[in-house]
Parts: sequence; C-alpha cells; structure tokens
Amino acid sequence: MFRTLIQTTLLSAGLCTQAFAEIETYATFGSDMPPGNLAISPEGRMFMSVHEFYGKDLRIVEVMPDGSTRPYPNKAWASAPVGDGPGLKGVLGLRADREGILWMLDGQGEGQTGRIVGWDTNTETLHAIHYLGQPATLPTSFLNDLAVDREHNAIYITDTADADTTALIVLDLDTGRARRVLQASPFTVPEDTEMVIDGNAVSLGGAPAKIGANPITIDPTNEWVYFAPMTASAMYRVRTTDLLDETLSDDALAARVERYGDKPISDGSTIDAAGNVYITSITEDAVGVTRPDGTYEILYQADNMSWPDGFSMGHDGYVYVTINELHRSPVLNDGVDATQGEFSIMRFPALGGGVSGR
Repeated sequence: MFRTLIQTTLLSAGLCTQAFAEIETYATFGSDMPPGNLAISPEGRMFMSVHEFYGKDLRIVEVMPDGSTRPYPNKAWASAPVGDGPGLKGVLGLRADREGILWMLDGQGEGQTGRIVGWDTNTETLHAIHYLGQPATLPTSFLNDLAVDREHNAIYITDTADADTTALIVLDLDTGRARRVLQASPFTVPEDTEMVIDGNAVSLGGAPAKIGANPITIDPTNEWVYFAPMTASAMYRVRTTDLLDETLSDDALAARVERYGDKPISDGSTIDAAGNVYITSITEDAVGVTRPDGTYEILYQADNMSWPDGFSMGHDGYVYVTINELHRSPVLNDGVDATQGEFSIMRFPALGGGVSGR
C-alpha cells in the first residue's frame, strides 16, 4: 500500500495537551479521479465516490490495496445511465453497512428522481433501489450525505437544498417510505457567515456560499444521529428513535434536538465509540474533533489538506479522509478548474474505538 508520512502542524489554539500521531497520505490521485466520499466494508474494501463537481465520467470506484482504482460495481453501473439502463447520475454520499451493503446516494437530475442504490459487495449483485420523490424531496433538493442505521433499518439523509428549505430525510428500508423532517429548522439552516478559503470568499451560483444540512453521521450503537449545516458553528444530535417516531410533529422533533458542541465550517463528519465527532474544517485546511464535552480542537492541519471532505472509519483503528480542493472546482470557482493536484486519501488513528454507522 502506498503510504507516505507527511509533516503536519498540530494546532489546537492552546487547548491541546495530547500529542497526536502523524497523519498519513494513504493514496494519491490524478486530475481524472477527484475524490468525494469514502465507504469501507466490513472486509476492509474501500469504495470512493468521484466528486460530481468536476464532471468526470465515473461515479464510484473501488480503491485497491495498491492505491489503484477500478469502476465499481462495474463500468455500466459506475457511469451515467443510458435510458432506463444501469448507471448512476451523480453520487456524493456512500456508506457500507455491517452486512456489506454499499449504499450510494444518487442525486436527482433532469428527468431523474433522487434515489438510494444498495449494492451487495459480498455477492456483487444489486440489493435494492429506493426512490426519493416528492414530497420527501423538493425541486431544489441537493441530496448530499447519509447515515445508515441497520439497527432500525433506516437511512438518514441530508438535503442541502437551499437556505430556506434545507432538511433531513428519513428513509424506512422496510417499506421504502421517505419523510422530510426539520425543514428550515435552526439545526439545518446555514448561519450568516462567509466561507473564506485562502483569503477568498467562496461563491455558489453567483452568491456567497452559505450551505445548509450536509455533515451527518451515526454512533456505533445506532442511538444518536449527529448532523449540522455546513455553514454553522455547532454540531447537533437527535435520537434515532425520535427521528423514526412519525407521531412527532416537526416542532416536537425539533424540541428533542440537542446541541452537541462547537464546530467550524465543515463538510464531512464521522464518530468513534468514545463520542469524538471528527470534522473536516474546510476553511482551515484541517481535520478537527468535537469532543463529548462540547469543545472543538484541530487535530491536523497542513497546506496539502485543501478541502478535506468525506470520512470513513476503518476496522483497522484508523479514520480515513478525502482531500479534493473543492473550492477550486468549476462549481465553486466561477466555472474555472484551478486545482493544484492535491487529490488524496489520508488517514490517522482514531482517538476512541469503534466503527461508525454499522
């Protein structure tokens, strides 16, 4: 396996008294393979979405032990669909559950409803497709990330949408029913804060990028779901039993959401068994952690960590994270691809044990 130790700056605004292990570069990629999110199966197989903001042909790849990649599950499914044939429109979030099902969040597009595609990595066969149509989704929906709860056979999805309609979606895997919850709540709406990276304010669609619900993860016991707006200074959590309780009104559900702790403007998140929520701090070229006492600190920070994006907890005790320079992508950079070749997967030892989302 290609692994190179890199020197990082361990910063914590004077709060850190622990010496952290170094972060490693686990694999690097060329301009044809900008990483999105990661999923690691119980057998240790690694899957990666190819970020759709770069307009590449492939949607999903498997990252092999030598750092090479192959279309996954196969070339047809990993590419755009033709007519009603196999294929994926555009995948950001993906997770592998404890049974080896790879769940891929396939976003809606012109003439296509959003959906969740489940692929069995054990038998290499299609497991299920769940469509996410209206009213669970909206015309403005942008299906971003997901957390898988096999204890209750449910999937929780962040719909970034726009600032006024951002929400969570709860999918019942037994019935296929999807519900939209916490729309335009204080826990999903972005804060009025500019996203400044490398001294420049990031824009989206010609306006300052202030982005709603995006990071989401679930603890190893499937008791709590942790989520937040991307542009926000706090991480929140709510019990899975409350998200699944259809008798609760949106106001009643909102009353059960807790503020877990501080966080920066962020993209991805994951959690270990000790309740440490790992955060990708995109404006600081850093990875940080929100601890159970609510405090946030930077764990790793380096110049070659430009827009850390998605996490996956490995069964080897490491946390894996993608680096993809997303602020330099055409979508967030006025149509210009200004990337500098910093596409990679990095990893670092988890502070606490356990595998998230299984």
